Amino acid sequence: MRPIRNLLLGTAALLGLWIGWGAYVGRTTERVPSETLGRVDGVEIRRYSRTVLAETTAPDTGTAFRRLFRYISGANARREDVAMTVPVAIRGASIAVTAPVRTASGDGDVTMAFHLPSAYTPESAPTPTDSSVRLAVEPPRTVAVRRFSWYATDERVGRERERLLERFSRREIETRGEPTLLQYNDPWTPPFMRTNEIEVILADVPEHLRSDRGRTVARE
Repeated sequence: MRPIRNLLLGTAALLGLWIGWGAYVGRTTERVPSETLGRVDGVEIRRYSRTVLAETTAPDTGTAFRRLFRYISGANARREDVAMTVPVAIRGASIAVTAPVRTASGDGDVTMAFHLPSAYTPESAPTPTDSSVRLAVEPPRTVAVRRFSWYATDERVGRERERLLERFSRREIETRGEPTLLQYNDPWTPPFMRTNEIEVILADVPEHLRSDRGRTVARE
C-alpha cells in the first residue's frame, strides 16, 4: 500500500505545482490593454488602442515563432530583451499554437506577430536585426470576442467561430476580416485553467448598443 500512497502523494504534488504555475503565469504576464464596451448575446464588445507589433512571414508557424522569439530575446539593434504579452492572436489554418503571437496564412505562408508591451511606440521599439522581422502598427479597433476554455483544437475553435459569426449574422451586425484566435496561456498551463477567445473585428460599434453610465450595453 505504501508505494501506491507515495504515488498518489507525488501525483497530487505535481498537480499542485502544475496549477500553481498556471496561476503564476496568468497573474504576471502583461495583457494588451483593452476596454470592455458591453455585451451582445453574451459576446463581449471590446475596444483596443493602437498596438505595436513585431511580425514576420515564413513557410510555417515554427519558423515564424523562432524568428520572433529571437527578436524579443535580444536579436535587435539594442540587444534588448522584450517582454511577451497576451493574448496570443492567431489567424489562418494553423490555429493550435500556444504562444503570444498573431498569425495569418495565405499562399502557403504564415504571417505571425508578437504584440509588444504597451510602453513601446513605433519609434521606441528596438529595430530587428533579422531583415525578415519587421515592426508594424495595428490601428485602434473594436472587436467582438467569445470566450471558451480547454485546449484550442481545430474542431473546438471552428465550433466557437461559427457560433460567434452566427450570432452577429442573426443581428445583422457587420464584421470585417476573418476571426482570430486569442490565447492567454503558455503551453504548460493546465487545460482547465486556459482562457481562449474567438475575436472578430466589427465594422463599427453596433447601433443597438447605447451608452449607460459610462459603459455601452445592449438594447433588448
